[in-house]
Amino acid sequence: MEKKVVTFGEIMLRLATPGYLRFSQLTSLNATFGGGEANVAVSLANYGLPVDFVTRLPENDIAQSCIMDLKRFGVGVSNIVKGGNRMGIYFLETGAVSRGSKVIYDRANSSIAEIEKGMIDWDKVFEGATWFHWTGITPAISQGAADVCLEAIKKANEKGITVSCDLNYRKNLWKYGKKAGEVMPELVAGTDVVLGNEEDATMVLGIHPEGVDVTKGHVEAAAYESVSKQIMKAFPRCKKVITTLRGSINANHNSWAGVLWDGKKLYESSQYQITHIVDRVGGGDSFMGGLIYGLLTYQDNDQKALDFAVAASCLKHTIYGDYNLVTVDEVEKLMGGDASGRVAR
Repeated sequence: MEKKVVTFGEIMLRLATPGYLRFSQLTSLNATFGGGEANVAVSLANYGLPVDFVTRLPENDIAQSCIMDLKRFGVGVSNIVKGGNRMGIYFLETGAVSRGSKVIYDRANSSIAEIEKGMIDWDKVFEGATWFHWTGITPAISQGAADVCLEAIKKANEKGITVSCDLNYRKNLWKYGKKAGEVMPELVAGTDVVLGNEEDATMVLGIHPEGVDVTKGHVEAAAYESVSKQIMKAFPRCKKVITTLRGSINANHNSWAGVLWDGKKLYESSQYQITHIVDRVGGGDSFMGGLIYGLLTYQDNDQKALDFAVAASCLKHTIYGDYNLVTVDEVEKLMGGDASGRVAR
C-alpha cells in the first residue's frame, strides 16, 4: 500500500535579510516560501513519498508562485482551497554568535486565519492517505484554524489514519483570546505521535521536565523520560513521544540530538555538533519530516527512524531557506558516520 502523507497548515512568504544583516541595515530582502507543515511536506517529497499539502490561499500571483514552488519540489497541491485576500508573511533577521535570530510575523487576516469548518472536504483529502501531520502553529493562528484542525484530526481518527503533531509553541501567535493550554489538549488527544521540546510540553500541556536547564548548553536526554510518560498518561492514544535536544552554544554553534519514548524504552540518538549553522529555521520541521519517513520506512525500528530524523535535521542546518533539500542517500551517509563534507565526484 502506498504510504501517502497529508500535512495541513499555513505557508508564508519568507522575507529574509541577506547574510547576517540586521533589519536596520537592510536595502533588500530575499524572498522564499516556508511554513511548518509545508516544510515537512517538501522533506517527504524529497525522500520519494507521495505527500499532499493542504492550506487556504488567496487567488493572486504571489499565492500562485507559492503553489508553483511546492509543485517544483513534488508536493501535491490539488487540495489547496482558494479564498481570502492575502498570504501571511514573516520577516527573518539571521543572528550570529551571541546575537540570536529574530522573526517578525505579518500574518493577521491571512486566508487561512479566516478559514472555517466545512471549507475543506477531508473525506476527499484523505483518500488513500495513511498519515496526517499538523502542528501547534495552526491552532494558534485563529479560532477558525483551530476548528478546522480539530475537524481534520477527528476525520483522520475515523479513517484509522496515523496522526502526528509537532507541538511547536509560538507565544507571539496566540492572540485571538484563547491560550494554547485551552485549545491544544483536545487536538493532542487525537494524536498518535507527538514531537515537542521542554518549552512546548510546559506551555502547551502543562507538563514540566525534571532536572533540565537548557541555558547551560547541555541537555540531559534521560530527563525527558518522565515528560514522555506524563504525556502518554494524559493522552492514552499517544504511542510515541519524541523530543529534539538542542544545546545552544551560540547562534552559529548548536549541539543536536533526539530521544524517542515508545512507552517501554527510551531511544537516544547520536549527538551532532553543528559548528557552522547556515540556517536553523525549519530545523524542527526537517526533524519531523525525517521522523515520519523513518517510521513509515523502517517499520518496527524506532532507533533507525530516530537516527534518520536527527541526521536529516542536522543536514538542514547547512541549507538556506525553510526547506530541507536533501536526499535519503545523503541522510543515510551521515547516519553511517560520514560527516566529512568532502566533495562528491
